[in-house]
Formats: sequence, C-alpha cells, structure tokens
Amino acid sequence: MIFREVEDRDLVLRARKGQVDAYNALVSRWETRIYNYLYRFTANPEDAMDVSQDTFLKAYQNLARLDDAGRFGPWLYRIAHNEAISHLRRRKPEAELVDRAVGGSHGGRMAPVEVTIAVESALGRLSEEQREAVILKVYEGFKFDEIAEILECPASTIKSRVYTGLELLKEILAPVVRGAEGRT
Repeated sequence: MIFREVEDRDLVLRARKGQVDAYNALVSRWETRIYNYLYRFTANPEDAMDVSQDTFLKAYQNLARLDDAGRFGPWLYRIAHNEAISHLRRRKPEAELVDRAVGGSHGGRMAPVEVTIAVESALGRLSEEQREAVILKVYEGFKFDEIAEILECPASTIKSRVYTGLELLKEILAPVVRGAEGRT
C-alpha cells in the first residue's frame, strides 16, 4: 500500500501541473473500486456509473484542494460518499426500492448468485450509515480511522456502525442460512 500511496502522490502532483495522462492513470487505478463501492451503496448499476463519473469529474476539478497528495484514495472516497448521498436524496421522492426475493425453492445448497442476492438484500435493510460503514470496512478494506476520515465522524461512531451493522446482517441472514442448510 505504501508503494501505491507514493505512486498516487506522484500522479496527483503531475495532474496538478496539467498532465491529463497522470489523472487518467489515477482514474484507471481507482475506477473499479469506486464503482463497486457506489454500486453496493446505491444498489443500482446505472446510478453507480453516473455517480462514479460525477465523482471523478469533481475530484479533477478540486485536485488543487487536496491537502496531502498521498491521501488521494480516502479523499476520493469522501467525494464519492458525498455524491452518492446527493444522488440518493434527489432520487428518494421518485420511488422506494422494492425488496428483492431471497433464496429459492429448489433443493441443495445456495448457489453463489443466491448468496449474493441475499447479502445485497440484507445490506439494503441496514440504515444508510450502517450500510456505508460496513461496505467501506468489509468490501473496501479501509481501517476505522480511514473510514472516519471519509465519513467525517469519530472512529468510535464508525466502529459502532460497523459492529451493529454486522450483527444485524447476521440476524437478517440467519434464516436464509438455516433454510439453505435444511435443503441439503
């Protein structure tokens, strides 16, 4: 990770000098992670793509405001977070998400697709704050202090959100797991 930070720092410094290829390298390096984060957060591939594009555009426009060029990753996630929240607020009045069906009625173990659907559905039942904290910790691998920086709240709050979210996920997924075990 230290090697990547040095590389990001160098690319940021070059991009600030107007080298578009340096910024394109940053986008290439981070676009998949940002998209996956936003997809898990918005639960919609089109929304995730739109918000990803907005995130990278806003990051480019504000690159000079980044205090520590070596902290590009957490700074980019903070922008993605803000853009996702804004997007969800604009979209919320349109319609509420419909719960997805979980599991199937056929015998045998749950297929990987069923597990994915069950977990995504369970994530959707967490509060927005818990879902985002769990996604950043479990899926994106950030440390608590990094998540605190991204979400601009104390690390103790992040720990509480993650642990509470994980406990709720266990409760939500327990009937699905028991049902799958009973079909074997």
